[in-house]
Amino acid sequence: MVMDLYKGRFNNKTASIAHEFNSSIGVDYKLYRVDIKGSKAHAKMLNKCGIISDEEFTKIDSGLDSILLDIENGNLEFSKDAEDIHMFIESELTNRIGDAGKKLHTARSRNDQVAVDVKLFTIEASKRAIDLLVELERIIFKVAEENLDSVMPGYTHLQIAQPVTFAHHIMAYAQMFLRDISRISDARDRMMTSPLGAGALATTTYEIDRDFTALELGFKAPTLNSMDSVSDRDHVVELLYCLANVGMHFSRLAEELIIYSSQEFKFITIADEYSSGSSIMPQKKNPDMAELLRAKSACLYSNLMGIMTMLKGIPLAYNKDMQEDKEYLFDSVETFEISIEVLKGMLDTMVVNSNRMREMAHKGYINATDTADYLVKKGLAFRDAYYITGSIVKYGISENLSLNEIPLEKYKEFSEVFEEDYYKFIDLDYILNERKVFWWSFS
Repeated sequence: MVMDLYKGRFNNKTASIAHEFNSSIGVDYKLYRVDIKGSKAHAKMLNKCGIISDEEFTKIDSGLDSILLDIENGNLEFSKDAEDIHMFIESELTNRIGDAGKKLHTARSRNDQVAVDVKLFTIEASKRAIDLLVELERIIFKVAEENLDSVMPGYTHLQIAQPVTFAHHIMAYAQMFLRDISRISDARDRMMTSPLGAGALATTTYEIDRDFTALELGFKAPTLNSMDSVSDRDHVVELLYCLANVGMHFSRLAEELIIYSSQEFKFITIADEYSSGSSIMPQKKNPDMAELLRAKSACLYSNLMGIMTMLKGIPLAYNKDMQEDKEYLFDSVETFEISIEVLKGMLDTMVVNSNRMREMAHKGYINATDTADYLVKKGLAFRDAYYITGSIVKYGISENLSLNEIPLEKYKEFSEVFEEDYYKFIDLDYILNERKVFWWSFS
């Protein structure tokens, strides 16, 4: 049985449609672990401060443990009659241990209770996000190490530009994800203050110990302003921004996996496990998972905009609008976590077609910049070298000849400085070996 929280003040029960509209247990049940964790710390503090007896604390503590065990084992179902997870657990506790359960909420409001629950959940989600991104980085490093000599065309404007290796290309994403890790870590550091003890908005008259509960729950210190404590969701906004930014990086990488796995490119082959077919065209192998990764970034963006829009007009302190924060938070965390698992699997199982990459790297006059650099190193001004090289490329296009195929005699018609050593200078492997690329490791 779920307690009727408002029967002392109200004459009539909440209308069924209003209860359905107001209830959040269908969403916030996911906070049950952190809610019990927060309640255990609060009860321990109440006992330490002499507000509840040793016997009452023992009953509350063991009662909360039994509720957690039954939920985890599937022996306790969440009641739709409960307004939220906090009242469900308190009602269940009182049903199990009697009047001692009614004392748990002493010196606490649901406002600071939910604030600490959400913050604990967000801290844990941040830690998981960092761990998952580190795992992704290790997979990217493995792919890079296996493709140090896989020459491919580098692109700007999706047009062939200069030769690079696939290792260098994929490591660009490693840098992006490394910054994402740093951003989430920074955000997590700012989450490490506990709102528990702030009460509804103006703390409490009880002699409580907020430092004790803060340290008990793994925070560095309590929050300093009680009104800010219960109305702050900055930490949720920050995490959702970080995840949206990661989603943008996922989407960019997914777009390249889609392009590079196409028949026209054939740079990579996505494993069957991360592809799907067509209901009508039996020959098709579609990069559906990569396409969904691209689309999921929109979900992460919309959640960020949703919570910022929800918060933008709220006066101090707590308002019921803030109940909606958890929908945005939970959806972003779940979307991120399944997306990164899919991406890790795709990268870990894809095949890199290095021969095809090298074949394409010889096209598009990819060594034209190096031709200009050759002329500069022979003493020409860069703009003169740039003009001469452009003229040579135009000639090559008209004759369907690559820069490597044009004879030296023809080159000398454009400039007398060309010598036999030029062909070595525009060899793709030579070009790559001459590139001033930083090497770094991830540990």
